[in-house]
Amino acid sequence: MSAARPPSTAKVVRGLGAVVGRAALTGLITLVIVLVAWQGLILLLGVSPFIAKGPLDVWNWLFTVPNAAVNRATILTNLTVTLGDAFLGFVAGLVVALVLAIAFTLSRGIESALMPIALLLRSVPLVALVPVISLITGRGPSLVVVMGAIVVLFPALVNIAFGLRSSSPQINDVIAVYGGNAFTALRKVALPSSLPSFFAAVKISIPGAITGALLAEWLSTGQGLGHGIVIAVAQVKNYEVWASVVAITLVSIVLYGVAQLVENLVLRRMGMESSTGA
Repeated sequence: MSAARPPSTAKVVRGLGAVVGRAALTGLITLVIVLVAWQGLILLLGVSPFIAKGPLDVWNWLFTVPNAAVNRATILTNLTVTLGDAFLGFVAGLVVALVLAIAFTLSRGIESALMPIALLLRSVPLVALVPVISLITGRGPSLVVVMGAIVVLFPALVNIAFGLRSSSPQINDVIAVYGGNAFTALRKVALPSSLPSFFAAVKISIPGAITGALLAEWLSTGQGLGHGIVIAVAQVKNYEVWASVVAITLVSIVLYGVAQLVENLVLRRMGMESSTGA
C-alpha cells in the first residue's frame, strides 16, 4: 500500500481561500444586517433626528463635513486607548481562565475551593465593584486589567473547563494503561480536544473585554471611548456619541471575525473542521 501523499500547495491555498472567503462573507452579511436594523429602528420608532443619527449621518460626520478630519482623529484617539485597555483585560482574563480550567481538570478540590469565588465575581454588579477595585489598584491601567479580566473570566473558564473534560474516557484509559499520568492525558488528549471550546471562549471574551474596558473608562480612568461617550452625551454632541458607538461596534465585529477565521484555520489544520461545521 502506497503512503498517502500530502495535499498539494494549490489545494492548501484553495482551502485557505475558502475559509477566508467564508469569513469575509459572514462579516459582510453581519454588517449589512446591523446597518439595516439600525436605520429601520430609527424609522420605526420615529426618534427625533436631533437625537438619533443614521448610518449616512455618521458617515458624513466622519468623512464629508469640513471638520471630518478632526472628528476622525477624536474617535481614533479614544478608540486606540479603549482597544489597548480591552486587550490587557482580554489577555489577563483568558490566561487566568485557562490556568484555572487546567487546575480544575486536575483537581476537584481546587474546583470546589475556587469556583464559588468565580461565581461571586460574576454575580456582583461590576458598577458596585469599581469603587472597591479602584481603592486597591488605583485608577490606572491596573484597574482596567482587573475589570476586563473579571468580565472575561467566568464565561471563558466555563467554556475551557467544559472542553478539557470533553476528551474521550477510552483514550484516557489507554494512556493510563501505558503508564501515562494525568499531565500526560491533559497534554496529549484534553488540550487538543478542547480547542473548539477554547476558541468559543475567545470569541465570547472579545466583546466582554471591550465592555469591561468601556466601563472602567466611564467610571474611573477618564480616558478612551467610555469616557468620551459620557462627555459627549453631557455636551449634547450626538454625532460624536453615535460615531463612537459605531466605531466600537465595527471593531468588535471585525475582531470577532478574525477570531472566527483563526479558529477555522487552526481546526482545519488539526483535522477538526467537522467540530465547528466549517
